[in-house]
Formats: sequence, C-alpha cells, structure tokens
Amino acid sequence: MAGLGLALLSTGALNWGFFAQHGATGEIALLTVRRPLRSLGLLLRHPRWLRGFAVGLLGWALYVAALALAPLSLVQAVSAGGIGLLALLVSREGGIKLARRERVGVSVAVLGLALLALSITGASTHGSSGSTSLVVAWLVGSATIAAVLVGPAASLLAGGAGLGLAAGALYAAGDVGTKAALAGGNARLFLVGGVLACHGLAFVAFQLGLQRGSVLASAGLASLCTNALPILAGTTVFGEGLPSGPRGVARLLAFASVVVGAALLAKGRTEQPGQLEPERRALVRDAIEANPATVRLDDLERYDRSVLSWLA
Repeated sequence: MAGLGLALLSTGALNWGFFAQHGATGEIALLTVRRPLRSLGLLLRHPRWLRGFAVGLLGWALYVAALALAPLSLVQAVSAGGIGLLALLVSREGGIKLARRERVGVSVAVLGLALLALSITGASTHGSSGSTSLVVAWLVGSATIAAVLVGPAASLLAGGAGLGLAAGALYAAGDVGTKAALAGGNARLFLVGGVLACHGLAFVAFQLGLQRGSVLASAGLASLCTNALPILAGTTVFGEGLPSGPRGVARLLAFASVVVGAALLAKGRTEQPGQLEPERRALVRDAIEANPATVRLDDLERYDRSVLSWLA
C-alpha cells in the first residue's frame, strides 16, 4: 500500500510540475538556444517555474521510492494515468477545451501504457547488461532521431510536439545509458558523459517545447516516450525478451497504442504556415524581429504557437 501511495503522489507531483512549468514559460520572454544563460536565468527568476520544477523533482524522488517498495508493473500502471491527469489539468485548471483528436489521443495513449504495465506483470526481469555497441547505437540513434524531430520533421508536427518527442527520446536514452553503465562497471564509465549529455539536451528540448506548444503536445509526448522507450530497449538492447502468451500480445498492442496516441497528439494543423492570415504572420514576425528578448508567448496567442515555431 505504501508503494501504491507513493506512486500516486509521484504521478500527481510530476504532472502538476509539468503543468506549472508550461504556464510559466508562456509568461516569460522567448527562450532560445542562442542565448542559453539568459534563457536559463529567465526560468530561474520565475517563481511559478521554480515551484513547478521543484515539485517535479519531488515527483521523481517519490517515483524512485515507489519502485523500491512496489513492483515495477504497479508503479508503471499508475504512471500511465499521468497523461490523463495532465489532460484534466489543462481542461479544468487551464480552462482549455481539448479537441476531439487530443481526447482520443490521450485515451489511446493511456490504454497503451496500461497494457505496457500489464505486459511487465509476472515477466522475468533477467537480462544481460547489453553489448556496448548496442548501447552506444541506441544513444546515437536517439540523438539522431531527436535532431530530426526538432529539425526537418518539426514543421510537420503540432507546435512543440517535435521538441517534446525529442526530449522523451533523449530522457529515455539517458535511462538506457544509466542502466548499461551500472551493469557494466568500470568498463562503461565512459557512458556517463553520454548520459549527462542526453539529460542536458532533453532538458533544453523539454523547456523549449513547453513554450512553443501545448502541454499535451510537449510534456505529454515527452512522458509517453520516457515511459515506453526504456521497455523497448529492455527487449532489444538488454535481451530481456518478448513475453510469451497474453503478455506478449499485450506488449505489442501497447506499443501500437502508444504510437497511435502519440501520432494523434503530435499531428500538426491542417493549414500550412503559408495559408495563415498574412496580417497575423506579419504581426508575429515584426514582434520577433523588433526585440526578440522581450517577446512574450502570451502576446502571441499562447495556445496557438504553430506560427512561432516556424518563425522563431
């Protein structure tokens, strides 16, 4: 019961932290990787962002404690409801009516993560430490995919979705690298640098995604990837194997559901930037070019940031 309680508290804390950070990033000047120290300072000086970040760290600590007291399947099953809680916060606290596509995407994603947790129940946790080449390939592959998501593919997705997916892929890669480093001993200490790089880049992508998209398209997708990809890595990198029987079917259906849910949440708008109102495009462009350091997302229609994502 203690483990279940900690898992519930962890899920609540993590997702409230995401929600609070998202709200804060909409109230500050435009974050940019070209001025990293200034951007970090903007975040650290905002009280709501600090509260959200601190509560998120508390949620992570509670998650680790829950894993120590309860089965992984139970903790993951509770975590699966996180994106649903995030959707509820957006709707109730944020006063934002979710589109039908978003509601369906959240429901399918929650189903997928629940099936994923079910597929872990009773499954063998034995596996290898994974070959070093496979681990390195996973880290490099994750970084490459993240680069594509924030680069060429970004314009095809909803505002902030590419950054959210990239953050999730990099956070998951960091978890995979951590497991490999711990299992491999001193021979794999060189992976620590890769792990730190993955987490650092993931943090940057996550915060940029929060400011440039909805909380579901950014934090929701990041959470989906962070939950699902390490389990996929367990099968492909660490030789844990696909469960047999109903659990194996559940895992395959789970990954299919997660992919479908993520696709629905990441789907871009049907109108292309060139089709948007010329007056609105000109207004946003002029604001950015005049003084990008003082552009506030609330002034640019906070929950409709597709324009900003391709102009900035």
